[in-house]
Amino acid sequence: MVQLWAGIDAGKAHHHCVVIDADGNRLLSQRVPNDEPALFQLLAGVLELADGDEVVWATDLNHGGPALLIALLVGHGQNILYIPGRTVHHASKIYRGEGKTDAKDAAVIADQARMRTDLQPLRAGDEISTGLRLLTARRADKAADRVRAINRLQAQLPEYFPALERAFDYSRSKAALLSLTKHRTPDGIRRAGEARIHAWLKKNGARSSAAVAAAAVEAAKSQHTTVPAQHVGEGIVAALAREILILNEELAKLDALIRDKVTEHQHTQVLLSMPGFGPVLAAEFLGATGGDLTVFQSADRFAGVVGLAPAPRDSGKISGNHHRPRRYDRRLLRVFYLSGLSALKSCPASRGYYDRKRIEGKSHIQAMLSLARRRLNVLWAMLRDGTTYSPAPTQEPRLAS
Repeated sequence: MVQLWAGIDAGKAHHHCVVIDADGNRLLSQRVPNDEPALFQLLAGVLELADGDEVVWATDLNHGGPALLIALLVGHGQNILYIPGRTVHHASKIYRGEGKTDAKDAAVIADQARMRTDLQPLRAGDEISTGLRLLTARRADKAADRVRAINRLQAQLPEYFPALERAFDYSRSKAALLSLTKHRTPDGIRRAGEARIHAWLKKNGARSSAAVAAAAVEAAKSQHTTVPAQHVGEGIVAALAREILILNEELAKLDALIRDKVTEHQHTQVLLSMPGFGPVLAAEFLGATGGDLTVFQSADRFAGVVGLAPAPRDSGKISGNHHRPRRYDRRLLRVFYLSGLSALKSCPASRGYYDRKRIEGKSHIQAMLSLARRRLNVLWAMLRDGTTYSPAPTQEPRLAS
């Protein structure tokens, strides 16, 4: 029988632990540094309080700051529950007092773990899945930095040279970005000339160097006015162009690392056989789930975590009123949504299902969410049985007898 519940309000430098018994009495309230000796001491103290009985631990974070604590508890065979921070925030309102402290949050976490039976058990991800989570998080940060830098570049160029900003798609053209590191003003581009720009771009390994040089010179010929502070603007543009080129290289290296790492996981072959899944989306899926779907118990429970199970909102005579859930894992929803979009181009079954939903009157997003839920059920069965995807055989039309 469980006799003690330990709630952990997790942080980066310190955690706060509150231990309660079956009656809700507080037996321990302690602030603990996020260091291994202090965490070992906490574990030993709580187990001593339990005196051989089972202890259930609960925390409001499942990665990041409490990673060391989680690894330590898992390594010592302790049961850990995960209570999302949003749940703790709303639950705190039913407890006495309006103040917010780490000790109160830890006590709420412990008490919720004592009373509730629907909390998700927390398991440390395997080595490969944890590595993929770190790599994909790093990639997401770098991709966001790249988008911001491109937006700044496209906002800065019109300040002194709007024709050059319209001439290229800087999110796609490496040659255009490379050109901005040396030729970025109307008079400078005219002086250099098309032939010289083309030769310089070709020497630096840019593709479509002739077309880029021609488009840049054409833009320069359309503007002969020098805008005030052009020399300041061109310096900022050059720095942004170099920043984007560096980010492109870093993203390419991360993609290569992810492709190599994801092949080491046991579920990769199954995931990559699913239309719409590539190495990056497969890595994001494994990183978000920890590589083990058994913790979700069923496809319906997993769909609820992903955000693909509609939540009822019935009251009185109103029934059958469903809406999108507010609490779900946005990383997993993104994986299923993007893989569904990609599958529309390569998978006839996905395309046909999407078209049927549109004919039924659903919007694009509604149809995509329906498709994502259907694909989730298929992927769940594939991972459960360890089978790769095989498209349903097309039925030959029957001839009238």
